Amino acid sequence: MSKAKRYNPTVSTKSRFTGRRGNFLYIFLAPLFVAIIMSLLAKDIREFITSIIAFILFFATAKANSIGLQQEENYYTTTLTKAPKIPYKMISAILLGVSTFFSASFAGNETILIGLFLGIVATIGYFLYYGFDPRADKLDNIGDISAEFVLKTLATARGKLNDIEEDMRLIRDNKLNSKLRVAIDKAHDILENIEQDPKDLRVARKFIIVYIDGIKNVTKSYIEMNEDDIKEDTKERLYSLLNDVEKKFDKELIRLKKNNEFDLDVHIDVLKEQINN
Repeated sequence: MSKAKRYNPTVSTKSRFTGRRGNFLYIFLAPLFVAIIMSLLAKDIREFITSIIAFILFFATAKANSIGLQQEENYYTTTLTKAPKIPYKMISAILLGVSTFFSASFAGNETILIGLFLGIVATIGYFLYYGFDPRADKLDNIGDISAEFVLKTLATARGKLNDIEEDMRLIRDNKLNSKLRVAIDKAHDILENIEQDPKDLRVARKFIIVYIDGIKNVTKSYIEMNEDDIKEDTKERLYSLLNDVEKKFDKELIRLKKNNEFDLDVHIDVLKEQINN
């Protein structure tokens, strides 16, 4: 298996994103569901309709909040990325205010004024608890390489790896699946190394363009055939090829790490010279 570890955010960063924070708003659905059942049993059409509308509003609020928190997690745990295009947390905050207002003044018995007040309080409370959507792009200065180009290249490469993983579901050969799994894991490791130091894209473009495409094409060709008709010597050649791929990926990882060590040595020498002067 790959010895290079995937990028993992620090514990303090991870602690900001817990499932319970995202699931909290779903709690409001329980009493509304009970209200729908009770109004249906009582044959109260008005209450049944308003309860259903309130349920839908709160469900949309909770769903938008879940998407917003997932976007936020992806943003803060990724080194190079753009701010979310759609501000789902802001949408969720507005929906929470509307849902609270509707539930209080239409599904409930409160006045319009009280409903508006509660809606505003709910919206403000949302922002105080969950915060705002990330707004600034995390596109650091990486020299003569366009950050847009790096993001597009990494996204394309990861898309191809996802395609390979989808194709792997159709492969019954456990040995082949295992070797492909190792190659995919190592490929993700390399992409994460590039993401940490985008300048490495210069020396790793061949890996991204040639080797990932090669694995994708071989896997696609394999699943397009009847697996029972594939000869054993062909499978052995494929196993051997993936062994070579694994070795090549290991060399690529070593080269990227050495390049990072070289950059560190250069920065240390520069700082030492500045101190001496």
